[in-house]
Amino acid sequence: MSAQVIDGRTCARALTEGLADEVSRLAGEGIRTGLATVVVGDEYASAAYERRLRRLADRLGVAYHPCSLPPGTTRSELTATIAELNADPAVSGILVLRPLPPHIDETAVFGTLDPRKDVEAVHPENAGLLALGVPRYVPSTAASVFHLLDTWLDAVGEDRADFYHRSRIVVVGRSNTVGKPAVALGYQREATVESVDEWADRTHGLGRHTRRADVLIVAAGKAGLIRAEHVREGAVVIDVGINPRRDADGTVRMVGDVDHDAVAPRARALTPVPGGVGPVTDVWLFHNTAQAARLLAGRPPPGPLSRPGPTAPLLEAS
Repeated sequence: MSAQVIDGRTCARALTEGLADEVSRLAGEGIRTGLATVVVGDEYASAAYERRLRRLADRLGVAYHPCSLPPGTTRSELTATIAELNADPAVSGILVLRPLPPHIDETAVFGTLDPRKDVEAVHPENAGLLALGVPRYVPSTAASVFHLLDTWLDAVGEDRADFYHRSRIVVVGRSNTVGKPAVALGYQREATVESVDEWADRTHGLGRHTRRADVLIVAAGKAGLIRAEHVREGAVVIDVGINPRRDADGTVRMVGDVDHDAVAPRARALTPVPGGVGPVTDVWLFHNTAQAARLLAGRPPPGPLSRPGPTAPLLEAS
């Protein structure tokens, strides 16, 4: 079996075109779209993500407001910064990049966000709405996972409802920003959903769960966690992991939670790292930011994001 590679970059380009039009329409209506990111410390992955967002904001015509705070920032100093952004009319979306330093309580910080500007749905109000199946915003990474799945199903001619109804989705990783929202979105599609994390690898075996998956979503944050023996023949594998790895020559590259070379011969379809979920996630974050701009202006929500043609996201693995 030769796995199809689900090309997130192609999918993201199609989404970007539709979103740029939406941002332009908002500007024509006098509605400002602006994203603020808050980074505490100098964690490599957060800094790399922030640079990508800055470039995409320029392409979309979205005002970008980066806030970089030193590692020793206190919780009260961080929440004061968030309060300023909550009150800033030029900012429609706020993203606090994780991880925060260990001395800062993430839950307490997220609770200080204006829920209308909380574009990653980490505020308890937004997380609760997502769990109830009536989300104000769908967290960008989990939304991107299922957008890629839905687009791939369209490309291969599978009926979405039928596929999800007969599929077992196994989500590896239980973070509040990816794993748990992905479970909620699987429930919304009426699939059978199972949630595990890397602790299963240390107890009765991770493969006992993952080998039963028709769709395996991996968001554990552990490079190479999923190997060939963890995947059944014909599974669709979505790799959410983004892990920096330094080569012998000092070059830093990003690798996923899935051993791509080992898993590709067994899988029906597979997302690469980089170039899979990540590019779509970036665009979806700005989609949520545009939604927030409309919400703050008291305007009706926008229509759905445009999607690529039926064969656009697929490449054949070599």
